[in-house]
Parts: sequence; C-alpha cells; structure tokens
Amino acid sequence: MEQVKIQRINELARKSKAEGLTEEERKEQQVLRKEYIESFRRNLTSQLNNIDIKEKDGTVVNLGEKFGNKEGH
Repeated sequence: MEQVKIQRINELARKSKAEGLTEEERKEQQVLRKEYIESFRRNLTSQLNNIDIKEKDGTVVNLGEKFGNKEGH
C-alpha cells in the first residue's frame, strides 16, 4: 500500500477522534481501511508461502506447497 494512503488513514483517524468525520470522509476511511487490510493479508500470505520447515525426519517442506498456496485467506 502506498505511503500516501497510509498517511491519509492516519489523518482521518486523528480527525475522527478530534472533531468527527463527514459522511464522505467516513466512506473514504472505510475504503482505505479495507484496502489496507487486503494488502496486509496478501503480504502475510506471500511471506508464509515462502517459509520452509525442516521436519523431524530431515525433509524440508514449503508451507505454500503443503497448504496449497491458498490465496486470499
């Protein structure tokens, strides 16, 4: 996610606490938060899919392969 969007999320959060948001700002905040969460999930899934685990028997198993590279979860 772009740093500009993260800064906007923070701006809206501060304004919400200080004085409240207009309906348009609330909608913008919801859209940005949803986008942020989706981006976070994609990045985390990507990281987890690239982790290799060494089993007790010495074999190496990739989590992405073991769990089917489940995108969007």
